[in-house]
Amino acid sequence: MPQQIAPYELLKSILLGTAPARPLFLPIVFSHAARIETLPLRTFLANPTKITQALRQIRAHLRSDGLTCYFDPYLEIEALGGILEWGSSEQPSVHWSRNPLNGDLPEGLRSMDDLPTRGRVPVAIEVIRRLKSLVRDESLLTVGINGPFTLAAQLMRAHGQGSSDVEISPAGLELVSESIAPIAKAFVEAGANVVFIREEIAPSTVGPVDLASLLATTINIVRFYQAIPVLLLSGEPRFVNLALQQSPDCVICPVLSGTPPRVPEELVKPAPANLGLAIPVSVFAEPQPSFEKFAEEFRQIVAAVQPAVITTSRDVPQAADLRNLNKLRDVLIA
Repeated sequence: MPQQIAPYELLKSILLGTAPARPLFLPIVFSHAARIETLPLRTFLANPTKITQALRQIRAHLRSDGLTCYFDPYLEIEALGGILEWGSSEQPSVHWSRNPLNGDLPEGLRSMDDLPTRGRVPVAIEVIRRLKSLVRDESLLTVGINGPFTLAAQLMRAHGQGSSDVEISPAGLELVSESIAPIAKAFVEAGANVVFIREEIAPSTVGPVDLASLLATTINIVRFYQAIPVLLLSGEPRFVNLALQQSPDCVICPVLSGTPPRVPEELVKPAPANLGLAIPVSVFAEPQPSFEKFAEEFRQIVAAVQPAVITTSRDVPQAADLRNLNKLRDVLIA
């Protein structure tokens, strides 16, 4: 039966550009592991031993095709030289030794070649290596990085604004497209099988943007190591349309929105193995009847679109019940 096919066989089909027998079910479950270890997120993110232990426990209870080795939206910012101030919140504020004006790049950014050795990138690499030796071919290993527009907006201190207000300079885009590639390379060299490239912010004007070129180096590196790049798009529909038109060599994975969830009108399947769908994590906060209604509506969408990958819009909240993820998998992969 299709659901019994090993995740690696499905990965190989996607890499060859053929439709897999069933979608890869790869929800992003990472910070939930900090709850298992009863650690503050800040402490957890810096401890590869605790991360590995907790993810092994999650693997025993979550019926997914992979493990999320590391997923932190501030990873690249810290590696580039940003100073994270956590305070009492689980989400840090970002400062620089010399804070730039809004819309300007910070001064003194670290060398691109050094990024795999900076901040917590070595922690993520170590987690991937340890899990690679532990799970072998039984689970795919996934990791997340920021896409060029989201990272550039962070660098320019525009991350908190609406996507329509974000204006990113060519210099900023060039810099971030160069910075994410060495980090992605370090991850796939360590053994990552899937790299989520998350874009939560769309540019203010998408007409002249060459998204495929900005991502080309990173995507080529990931695919060279026989791993799948997944472009996770939770920006505006026009940005999804731009990605589909330019067809970068990756799985394009828009986040569904609305109640009931709907497929964007512009979503035309680019190739049998080049389309994914992402579940908004907000559904995991819904009462059980609402969640079950969503699961059935989403099942119908999956049956119609036949995506290669099913994931979540971002890291599943710590308070989410993993049993709901298992129920969702059972509904989607019958």
